[in-house]
Amino acid sequence: MDQLGIGYLSVFGLPPVQFVDVAATLQCRFISMFLRGLPLAGLGYPPFSLKKDPALRSDLRSALRHHGVSITLGDGFLVVAGGDMRACAADLDIVAELSIPRINVVSLDSDLGRTFDEFAVLAELAAQRGISTVVEPVPGLAVADLPTALAAVRHVGRSDFRLLIDTMHVSRSGSTPPDVAAIDPGQVGYAQLNDATRRPRSADYMEEAMYERLVPGEGELPLRDIIRALPDGLVIELEVPQRSLALAGVSPIDRLRPCVAAARRILADAAG
Repeated sequence: MDQLGIGYLSVFGLPPVQFVDVAATLQCRFISMFLRGLPLAGLGYPPFSLKKDPALRSDLRSALRHHGVSITLGDGFLVVAGGDMRACAADLDIVAELSIPRINVVSLDSDLGRTFDEFAVLAELAAQRGISTVVEPVPGLAVADLPTALAAVRHVGRSDFRLLIDTMHVSRSGSTPPDVAAIDPGQVGYAQLNDATRRPRSADYMEEAMYERLVPGEGELPLRDIIRALPDGLVIELEVPQRSLALAGVSPIDRLRPCVAAARRILADAAG
């Protein structure tokens, strides 16, 4: 099964229908999507809101059907200090309307107890709509590493609340392929593939993570071993934002084509 997808962070706010066209051209059947698009680089893309624009939702559904592409992850759900995840109900209605099977959540709230409780609220709201939830450990955020993410999974205590394994984040937070392999396979729900050096290339971790990751195989991460440690059947989503190339005029297709080719080689090697 071709399990490769393309993450929306890789295209810096490209309009959704155009993103589907890019994925189809690169023969990737899966994508992730944010409900709101804001310019993350000076590329001239207009902001959009799938929540506020029913015509855009209709056009997106048509494009997905036409190309045989599916949105496999609704990204961008945030726990924030003083916020209430019950306010996400209307967003989750849109996720359900678009037949997106899972959402991703991270937390900016340093109060871990409150973070975990808000994860539980979101997971329940999502489950009421047939949507599962994954939590992504990200260095520098409240849930910064695998042990903390696993603690969140235990706290929420639902089979539909699982982990998202991002190769850069997991590696940079200190976890190894054996650490990933030790996780109960039922607790892993999604994966994101990208490469990086072992040491930071920027003083600001999020600057590197949001804007300049490396093509799989061009960095120093043990990608094949991480892939082998993951459960079978996961969508493996390419998340390789490359702002420097984008600002130099390299199109999304031309930026992502070598990433897709490299990812397919790594997935084939890992399977062999």
